[in-house]
Amino acid sequence: MLTTDEKGSIAELAIASAAANLRIGVFKALTDGERYDLIFDLRPTLVRVQCKWATRHGDVVGVRAYSCRRTAEGLVRRGYSADEIDAIAAYCLELDACYFIPFEAIGNQRVVQLRLRPTRNNQRRRIRWAEDFEFAATLRRQFGAVAQLGERPAGSREATGSSPVGSTLTSPVRQLPRAMTGSTRT
Repeated sequence: MLTTDEKGSIAELAIASAAANLRIGVFKALTDGERYDLIFDLRPTLVRVQCKWATRHGDVVGVRAYSCRRTAEGLVRRGYSADEIDAIAAYCLELDACYFIPFEAIGNQRVVQLRLRPTRNNQRRRIRWAEDFEFAATLRRQFGAVAQLGERPAGSREATGSSPVGSTLTSPVRQLPRAMTGSTRT
């Protein structure tokens, strides 16, 4: 049985790997105390991502949208705010799948439920389909097309898609000041 720390580490590594496979820059804070685990560089957008372990319960994948820690007063659960994170990324070991849930889709829910199959009562309204939050699809829809790798005849890799990444972005852009990033991009 995995500990909660082991689950968190596995989820974070799987999410970072999935992002790297999509050619997304992945950064980890050098100091503790932030509510996010990773930062994705979606050029020009920087996205603060909280990583979570997702569990499958039948036809539903559950993603907790809060943190838990033990204190002298007992177990303390604390939700996230839009000032702390931009999205939750979740990894489900049973499905070997990563999901990306923008903060706007979380709202004030404690657990986000993603459906894998239709409900037995044929409910169609207010359902979040897991396929709509699959990692690559959600990142493309939220932040513009992410480059896809294609093969050239000579065998070298070539990126296709929007240029620059995020050029189809429709939501406001959050960026660190150039002095903080060391970036020379304009």
